[in-house]
Amino acid sequence: MLHSRFVVPGRVSAHIAFTDRHGGYSSGDFSSFNLARHVGDDESLVEANRAALGQVLGLSAERLSFVTQVHGTEVHLVDAEEHLRAAAPEADAQVTRRGGIGLAIMVADCTPIMLADPEAGVIGAVHAGRPGLAAGVVPATLEAMRDQGASDIHAVIGPSVCPRCYEVPAELREEVAAVEPVAASVSVTGTPALDIAGAAAEQLSRAGVTIDHFSRTCTRESEDLFSYRRRQRTGRFAGVVWLQEQN
Repeated sequence: MLHSRFVVPGRVSAHIAFTDRHGGYSSGDFSSFNLARHVGDDESLVEANRAALGQVLGLSAERLSFVTQVHGTEVHLVDAEEHLRAAAPEADAQVTRRGGIGLAIMVADCTPIMLADPEAGVIGAVHAGRPGLAAGVVPATLEAMRDQGASDIHAVIGPSVCPRCYEVPAELREEVAAVEPVAASVSVTGTPALDIAGAAAEQLSRAGVTIDHFSRTCTRESEDLFSYRRRQRTGRFAGVVWLQEQN
C-alpha cells in the first residue's frame, strides 16, 4: 500500500507518503490500490481504497483533500473545513496551513512533488506533468506557500517516468526545452525524450528549495506502480503530505 514515507521535522512535523498499487480493493486493470475516480474504476472500490489510505496514514478519509487535475497551474488553498466537503476543484497543486489534512496528488507517470516548511507550518503538493511544468505549476505553488508564510521550503520528489522511457516527438521536446532547457533528454533507444522530474528539480533548486529526496524509481519500469505509458487503462497512485504536531 505504501511505496515510501518521509518526515520533515520542524515546529510541527511534515509527514509525506507515496502509495503503490498493492493492498487495495480494485481489480483488473486497476488492481488493486487505485485512488482515482476518473479512470473507469468502480467508485465504491475507490472510496474503500481512499478510506484505507486514510486509516494507514492516521487520517480519516474525510481529511484527505483531492483535486481534479487538469495539467494547469491553479493552486487550491485549503484554509477552511468546508473545503474538504466540497466537490474537488480543478487544480494541479494544493497548499494549506491546517494540521491533520492530507494534501493528495494522483499520478501514473507525472511527477508528484511534496513540499513543506514545518517551521512555518505550511505544506504543498504538486502534480507536475509535461504541460503543467512548462506552464509554471511549480513556481506557482512555491509562491502560494510563501504567501502563507513559508520561507524554508523542503521538497520530496516522488516516482515518475524517467527520461529513458519518456520518448516524445522532437518538436515537443523543443517546445518544453524552450521553457526549461533541463527537460531535454534522450530515450534508451536514442530518440528525443523529456526529463520532467529533472526539470522540476531544477526549478525547485533555482527557487531556493532544499530537495530532501529525489526518487530514482521509474513508474514505466516498476510493476509496483501505476503507469499510463506502460498501460493506458490503469489506476493512479498518490503522494500525500500532512502536518502533525510533535509529541
